[in-house]
Amino acid sequence: MKRTSLLTLLLALTVVFLAACGNNSNSAAPAETTATPTDPASPATESSLAAIKASGKIRIGTEGTYAPFTFHDKDGKLIGFDVEIAQEVSKRLGVEPEFIETPWDGIIAGLDAKRFDVIFNQVSITDERKLKYDFSDSYIVSKAVLLVHEDNNEITKLADLKGKKSAQSLTSNLTAIAKENGAEIVGTDGFNQAIDLLISKRVDATINDGLSYLDLKKQKPDVKIKMVDETTEASHSAALFLKGNEDLVKAVNEALAAMKSDGTYLAISEKYFGADVSK
Repeated sequence: MKRTSLLTLLLALTVVFLAACGNNSNSAAPAETTATPTDPASPATESSLAAIKASGKIRIGTEGTYAPFTFHDKDGKLIGFDVEIAQEVSKRLGVEPEFIETPWDGIIAGLDAKRFDVIFNQVSITDERKLKYDFSDSYIVSKAVLLVHEDNNEITKLADLKGKKSAQSLTSNLTAIAKENGAEIVGTDGFNQAIDLLISKRVDATINDGLSYLDLKKQKPDVKIKMVDETTEASHSAALFLKGNEDLVKAVNEALAAMKSDGTYLAISEKYFGADVSK
């Protein structure tokens, strides 16, 4: 009986000792896991601007198919207003731009996936987008303009569209402006078709993007159309970032401000539009 009791006691002590060791082993794991995110050397704690400068390049999302903002010249070189603005910003940040061409439908998803650091691609500033993303200061402003044939003296303001034919893309919000002013809508595939209909006088007018009109006049100064009115509301476009990149946004804003101050911005603007499109 004594030997049995002694054996039982030894077995019990062994179980207690092993359980204690197991508990100590488990308690060490959370301490190690908790320490990892707060490690000062962890890339997650490094600011985006610092990481970009350390790499020597900034990844820029853009379409490459949207003239005159981002497109390819006859030699295949990526050019455009947004491209040159992004190149100059990169230069002032002290890094090389790496353009990653992405279709518009997937460009913001590409930013979400961190395929690039910023988008320069005529992204309009909207309240909905502000909920999830950060914008730089606006670097281009556009209004809707009313265009007519140069021979047309009957239409001088938006209200004169009542009962007139206006060439409009049916998927554009500009069509609503034409309807509100009483126009008869003639559907088109886009800006170029609307202009063709206007030049041939098959329609009386079109309401379209002011920047597209400036680009057309820059490319074809003798085109037989004229602008007679514009909307009061304007669309502002800017560089788009994921939230949490305040240092990068600040640096880009400083670069844009310097470009406007020293005349670099105006030179790029006049090159593509023949006008200052910052306001």
